[in-house]
Amino acid sequence: MGAHHPRHAAPTNRRLRRIAAAIMAPIAVITLAAMIWLWPSEDISVPEQPGSADQLNGEIVSIEREPCPQQLEEDVNGCGTTRVKITKGDAEGETVTAPLPNGPGAPQIAEGDQVVLITSTTPDGDVFSVVDHQRGKGLWILAAAFALALVAFGRLRGLTALFGLAVTFGVLLFFVVPAILAGESPLLIAIVGSAAIALTVLYLTHGFSLSTTVAVLGTLISFALTGVLSAIAVSALHLTGIVDDISASLGLTHSVNMQGLLLAGIVIGSLGVLDDVTVTQAATVAEVAHANPAYGVRELYRAGTRVGRSHIASVVNTIILAYAGSSLPLLILIIANNESVGTVLTDQIVAQEIVRSVVGTLGLVAAVPVTTALAALVVRRAATEDPTTEPH
Repeated sequence: MGAHHPRHAAPTNRRLRRIAAAIMAPIAVITLAAMIWLWPSEDISVPEQPGSADQLNGEIVSIEREPCPQQLEEDVNGCGTTRVKITKGDAEGETVTAPLPNGPGAPQIAEGDQVVLITSTTPDGDVFSVVDHQRGKGLWILAAAFALALVAFGRLRGLTALFGLAVTFGVLLFFVVPAILAGESPLLIAIVGSAAIALTVLYLTHGFSLSTTVAVLGTLISFALTGVLSAIAVSALHLTGIVDDISASLGLTHSVNMQGLLLAGIVIGSLGVLDDVTVTQAATVAEVAHANPAYGVRELYRAGTRVGRSHIASVVNTIILAYAGSSLPLLILIIANNESVGTVLTDQIVAQEIVRSVVGTLGLVAAVPVTTALAALVVRRAATEDPTTEPH
């Protein structure tokens, strides 16, 4: 979520503020009521998986290597065993033995490493396997560095951005995900959750002003259009949302509507870029109006749109690269197994990412004229009704 905050917000006008409040208050009330209505009433229970393994944390105490009887295809640590002291779990304090991990994605381990183990019960007793490194401490350090850098540079604005980020994660973790697991429509949950994020975070980050209200309205309008376009595209292209073992397992285990989850992902993913564009457009129009008081609605719209075109050109490339980067391993695998480019592009995995990119881009393109027009009307109307009012 982010865009620069204007030095001068849209001019204050009591009548326009009342109109803005009359528009935004019902939207906020409806969003809050929808969240209360859809909020999961019970804790989500995860069904037991046949053959599922318990997870433990441990520390590598020693490694005992031995010659491999045959060459390993993915030799990461060689052959032998490791002794691991359990630091968290049912067997905390005990020292267990596990084979050295090898194979695709196996962690490379050394003495003193903090690792993750899984244990499974067999007729011969419990079997332990090292499957990953612990990353909690490193991630906390990285998060602290991020927060300090943001506050040091952004000061109060950086602090409000952190609060906004906390709200976003809170809505996603405590409302969106549990509600989807509880069986609610993923698309409906995504729309309600995204509306709550936009209403809360934009005002929290950029303050209560007409300029922010314009950005919120532009975001919600463009966001609604994105939802409609994504539903049409997913239905027309017969995308199921099931493209790998993880999505298939999620659909079977938790009875989640995977096509709806795909729509929800497109909608939520587009929100972060939409608010950047809308805030920038509202701020740009306010700045242009302050610099050129003689500009009318048309001139303000044209000036703001010129800036919006440049912004869209750069943001679109960002979206495409972001989706391509996240899907690069799958893209390489598909191309390696298929000779035809047409076959690659129409494969459901790639087509799904194309739909994300195209629909997200269409929503951004719509956000520029919508938000710019609203901002031009509000700024010029405020100046017309109260010419003595200074921007603030």
